[in-house]
Amino acid sequence: MGIFGRKDNRTTAPAQAAGGDLAALTGDYTIDPAHTTIEFVARHAMVTNVRGGFQDFTGSLHLDGRDPSKSTATLDIKMASIDTGNADRDGHLKSADFFKIDEYPDMTFRSTKAESLGGDDYRITGELSLLGVTKPITIDLEFNGVAKDPFGNERVGFEGKAELLRSEWGLTWNAALETGGVLVSDKIKLNFDVSAIKNA
Repeated sequence: MGIFGRKDNRTTAPAQAAGGDLAALTGDYTIDPAHTTIEFVARHAMVTNVRGGFQDFTGSLHLDGRDPSKSTATLDIKMASIDTGNADRDGHLKSADFFKIDEYPDMTFRSTKAESLGGDDYRITGELSLLGVTKPITIDLEFNGVAKDPFGNERVGFEGKAELLRSEWGLTWNAALETGGVLVSDKIKLNFDVSAIKNA
């Protein structure tokens, strides 16, 4: 069973992946923000989820299809671009209670390790820097394939997910509920849907 709950009995050599041969994809790619989403999910008031994302970011990938351990990824996010669909909530998240965007305008990710889990499943570990704190995070990825778009660009796609405890980066603001528990969960889920274009 793959990390995304899909049964996968294929072998990893040769590396045949959905929509293309991953071994042939070695090269440098630029993440396309117009077709990429970076989202987070937090539990609110112990009973529901609040979802949000970031609208302004840049990133790059170096893929080595024959030796995935040599692949790398970088991501730079402008924290002022946070969007949860509610202006008041977004303003609170940008404030000193949470992301302190005047002092820490960026969140960054730099990979330190990549590995194949078999089939279309991969795992990338790296350093996430936020609020002046840098800690490791692991992202599970599924390779969605490769395609040439109508403009002649070679595109690759990945879906990813990760979890973190926001308190480890100093995001500790909260409020107690009369019924017990707290207003905002410590555990945050991250979801990625990445489209990247191969550099000329």
